[in-house]
Amino acid sequence: MPPSPAPLSALLCLSTCPDAETAGRLAERLVAERLAACVSLLPGIASVYRWDGRVTRAEEVQLLIKTTRARLPALRDRLLALHPYEVPELIACDAADGLPAYLDWIARETAPEAAD
Repeated sequence: MPPSPAPLSALLCLSTCPDAETAGRLAERLVAERLAACVSLLPGIASVYRWDGRVTRAEEVQLLIKTTRARLPALRDRLLALHPYEVPELIACDAADGLPAYLDWIARETAPEAAD
């Protein structure tokens, strides 16, 4: 019987930032610190949410953060430390499948012991 493939550990995490400058700074830190292999910034999204008992509208920048399950706790801690929001969005979605070479790249680029 052939060996079972290693379980996927790649995650796509969602977060939002109030502006492009904050989003860029946060993305660069997460990648530089190997907490994310890549962060895609989607500017110009409109968010509608309830905060402090009121319905609020805001223009934000959506972050698509590619990381691994192993790095999620450190990413969560760093996001809380760097983010200007009192309660920043962080939603982690399992990657059900993907291009094996890309998933391997995410794992390599987020390995804490990886050399630059």
